[in-house]
Amino acid sequence: MNRIWRSIAIFVTGGVLGTGLGIAIGFFVFPYVFPSPAAAEQLTASERTRLVASGTFIQANPSDPVHHGKGRVSVYERTVFLEPDFEVGPGPAFHVYLVPKASIRFSSDLKDAKFVDLGGLRAFKGSQRYPIPADVDLKDYQSVIIWCERFGVLISPADLTTVVAQR
Repeated sequence: MNRIWRSIAIFVTGGVLGTGLGIAIGFFVFPYVFPSPAAAEQLTASERTRLVASGTFIQANPSDPVHHGKGRVSVYERTVFLEPDFEVGPGPAFHVYLVPKASIRFSSDLKDAKFVDLGGLRAFKGSQRYPIPADVDLKDYQSVIIWCERFGVLISPADLTTVVAQR
């Protein structure tokens, strides 16, 4: 009798662990098998008033194949615009942040920074625009980053280079 209960316990435990592992693998593989469509947002004429800064997203940790990003970002007076070549690896709860520090390369670099959350990332690929709140002074911000809020992980940073106004 003891042997039967032991067999049932092993069977149930294996079933629970197998189901959990299957779900975890599904969450990881699903975005690669069924990728979301690329975004294709455009800037309006009023948003394209004056280019203030630009940068390029990089892979913060080259040894991490999951958290990666690439593509350009343009910062206008009231809008952050992820260019059409923008792309990040898929994941949950990604947000776009303006950060008052340059050279963000590790999640810990954001620890004491007073960042501005521009909102959730709408697509893992393609052009997207994010309005900048009126009380934000862009000269105080040197980076745009993609951040995973759910796990507190840096996905991809872009150091900003100020664009000199032409007269």
